[in-house]
Amino acid sequence: MPPKNITLPPYMEAGRIEAGLDEAGRGPLVGPVYAAAVILPPDFHHPLLNDSKQMKRKDRELLREVIEKEAVAWAVEAVSAEEIDQLNILRASITGMQRAVRRLSVRPEFLLVDGNRFYPMEEKIPYTCVVKGDGKYASIAAASVLAKTWRDEYMTQLAKEYPQYGWEKNMGYPTPDHIAAILEFGFTPHHRKSFHLKQLEPTLF
Repeated sequence: MPPKNITLPPYMEAGRIEAGLDEAGRGPLVGPVYAAAVILPPDFHHPLLNDSKQMKRKDRELLREVIEKEAVAWAVEAVSAEEIDQLNILRASITGMQRAVRRLSVRPEFLLVDGNRFYPMEEKIPYTCVVKGDGKYASIAAASVLAKTWRDEYMTQLAKEYPQYGWEKNMGYPTPDHIAAILEFGFTPHHRKSFHLKQLEPTLF
């Protein structure tokens, strides 16, 4: 993890249009996985920008406004729990990132993808996978911030319909309180049916 307030490099190679890609929500038991693609100006920097998981919530919200205002182009896509069950979470995450790229108002010349897996796109845009890239390049970090804040906002709203599950705090992750709520109240239509935990084996969808 970079030291606090370090400025992440805005690009891997100067002079080309690069889009950073990342997702949020691979691990939760409920809700969509969100994916984002961001093209930043070549001179973009912000001292708070980092891997979104390492940032305070208020700082993520602040950065979301900055990114959405100052980015050359950005897009966010949600892949539903139903589609996750059909595709599996890895394919759903990559599908979301590809959809986000296609929605960019500016076509990127190169993709910086967080993680170690991606699938070639029909558009034949070259890419490279960067393990822990959200802590290495500003464009990936910016994508992680958008994906995370958009998903958190969605889960906070969804929690109002199902207050017993505590989604406004656990964001759908398999925390003890979330598991206890499932055991007491059962699953909702928003839970991912393909996700199984040993604690929930006696429970059927």
